[in-house]
Amino acid sequence: MLPLETKAELSPSAKASLLKVVDLGDFAQSRLPFERLALDLRNVTPRQLSESLLQLPWGAVMPPPGAAVASTLPVVHLRGAPGICKPGDVVELNPTGHKVAIRYRRGDAGNVLFATERCNSYCLMCSQPPREVEDNWRIQHLLELIELIDREEPSLAITGGEPTLLGQGLVDVVRKCATALPDTHVHILSNGRLRDPGLHAQFAGLHPNLSWGVPLYGDHYALHDYVVQSEGAFAQTLRGLYALDAAEQRVEIRVVLVRPTLERLVQLARYIWRNLPFVEHVALMGIEPIGFARAHQRELWADPADYRAVLAAAVETLAEGGISVSLYNLQLCTLDRSLWPYAVQSISPWKNDYLPACEACTVRRRCGGFFSWVTPAWTSRAVSPVLEP
Repeated sequence: MLPLETKAELSPSAKASLLKVVDLGDFAQSRLPFERLALDLRNVTPRQLSESLLQLPWGAVMPPPGAAVASTLPVVHLRGAPGICKPGDVVELNPTGHKVAIRYRRGDAGNVLFATERCNSYCLMCSQPPREVEDNWRIQHLLELIELIDREEPSLAITGGEPTLLGQGLVDVVRKCATALPDTHVHILSNGRLRDPGLHAQFAGLHPNLSWGVPLYGDHYALHDYVVQSEGAFAQTLRGLYALDAAEQRVEIRVVLVRPTLERLVQLARYIWRNLPFVEHVALMGIEPIGFARAHQRELWADPADYRAVLAAAVETLAEGGISVSLYNLQLCTLDRSLWPYAVQSISPWKNDYLPACEACTVRRRCGGFFSWVTPAWTSRAVSPVLEP
């Protein structure tokens, strides 16, 4: 697991900024101005340093260990794991905090655009507890970040908080993705609750590869509203889903597998099949044991070993209805083998780990593993190494 932030030593001339990390090969091909680049020379010997190269107006320079460089240069020395940052990544310099944050990792399967800390739901198991803050500044931040992401990036998620609370700002972010990243699959993680009824219509035709992931936790309003802790949310989410369909948007339904949702999971699968025929994918997701979930462990936690039959029945219902279905955040050893083809390695690399019990497992490479902050209270009794010839 590589963290998304590290301590660093920054020279006085290093400014707070978003920068694309480039080595000598990347720099030669980049069309970005020098001021938006961090030149990575960490693998260059001091003897190979060129004075004329260093005098270019770089946003930052990462010199080789032990190299003597002018104090006027915007020098950055990273502290932490050697691989925490590499060419192709995008970093944000924080001179005041003596830190560098990694905002995009080349080749990482879990890159996100974080839209806002605000949310109009208060889900029992929220992994990113909302804060009522004024953070519309993030719109410009995201627009600048998108310009630095590899054009070949296969996928990005826009998440929060609730991204639609940015209103027109979210439209601007997606439009920017359409210009800078037209081939990237952009997936907006939203609760679907419309504050502005006309907002979703603005996404029609906006990006050639845009989709939405919307949670639905029950086939009845009382169940869904209880899980998201917001009265009227079920009706608002359904209106949002139909508005997305009217705007010809691709829609995924996400269901976190907590005790309340499991009680009617098969009925929910049938409800989606009958009432939301435009849904192209359903993700059934193991819980992330962080944020609000920690305070509600007794109400939420159910051992996958105890709901195998329910999960298999829900998957069968969706699959027979022609809806693609995936299982996220669940370990292969806890699932019935008939469900293994549906299991996806879904946990972002920066928060993905394995337990000591996984060392001898012969299917570890295919298994999604665990969230790094998992504890015994959130671990299935079925976890054990799978030993196959």
